Amino acid sequence: MRVATTRMAAWLLALALLLLATPQAAMAGQGDAAPVCTGRDLMAALSEADRAQITRAVAATPYATGTRFRATRGDAVIEIVGTYHFPDPRHAPMVAALRPLITDAGALLVEVGPEGEERLARALAEDPSLMVDASGPTLPERLPPEQWQALGQAMEARGIPAIMVSRMRPWYVATVLGLSPCMIDAARARGSDPASGGLDHQLIAAAAEAGTEVLALEPWDTVFAIFAGLTPEEELDMIRAALPAAQLADDYAATTLEAYFRGDIWAIWEFGRLDALASSGLSPAAVERQLQLAEERLMTARNRNWIAPLTEAATDAAQAGRHVVAAFGALHLPGETGVLRLLERDGWTIERVGDAG
Repeated sequence: MRVATTRMAAWLLALALLLLATPQAAMAGQGDAAPVCTGRDLMAALSEADRAQITRAVAATPYATGTRFRATRGDAVIEIVGTYHFPDPRHAPMVAALRPLITDAGALLVEVGPEGEERLARALAEDPSLMVDASGPTLPERLPPEQWQALGQAMEARGIPAIMVSRMRPWYVATVLGLSPCMIDAARARGSDPASGGLDHQLIAAAAEAGTEVLALEPWDTVFAIFAGLTPEEELDMIRAALPAAQLADDYAATTLEAYFRGDIWAIWEFGRLDALASSGLSPAAVERQLQLAEERLMTARNRNWIAPLTEAATDAAQAGRHVVAAFGALHLPGETGVLRLLERDGWTIERVGDAG
């Protein structure tokens, strides 16, 4: 697996804001006080031709817009919300709308539940090698001096000293480079982790208050499996790819966030395609290969794995006259291999209910 260069990699990493739930402890109410990060909405600067291209792609994609849906099959009901995993005050209306549904639900299904978060925390404490390579060559030894210097500066901007970065595993370093420094600074000001107060965690907190069971859609170690199988050189390619555009992470986060609250979910992915074609230095064929690879690893494979637990939980709840609520990254909703289409093919009827805010 080779990761796309320059801005394409930064964009794909920024998509983690919608695709990968960052395992942290749920903290009720933190989203209300979370400061709003600033950055440029890069979609607003697109040419008319680029906007038209995105519009065509969105029109051809099932369930391309919207963040709230309801799936029904017989007596079974799944209330579905596509989430943004980081804090924003605009989550409040969605939390308010879903709170009574969560209170009456048979279960809340999320990517990683509290038990998974605790298990991951224990695993990291007991096995630091999951994140740190204590025996192999350091990153300063593996990277040219100018790349290591640039990496150290970028990670310092995100609050991680270079001495700590030197032993971190490349996939984790590259992912951190895709995080907005503003979001990290805001989390530091709150005294919490970046994802604390995100929509997922606010809904988990609501479930805890209501005594509603929280179920995980996938194993706690899924994040490691996503990046498994990379060769040492491919690992370094992730860093090389993310580094040149790390300073644009605030803009990518702002672009993603604004599109999310507009409900323009698939437009986020298509913007990434246009940005890659314009700025990555890769051929169109190479861009498509990288996008297909990212879509398969981050979205399609996981979507397919979620259908069985969603169906089982909804069927069990229906026997008690209840529904279930499912909350997961919004980019898992659209497309022919998105969760909504997969449910539809499995006999579920899908209706749009509302938007993110």
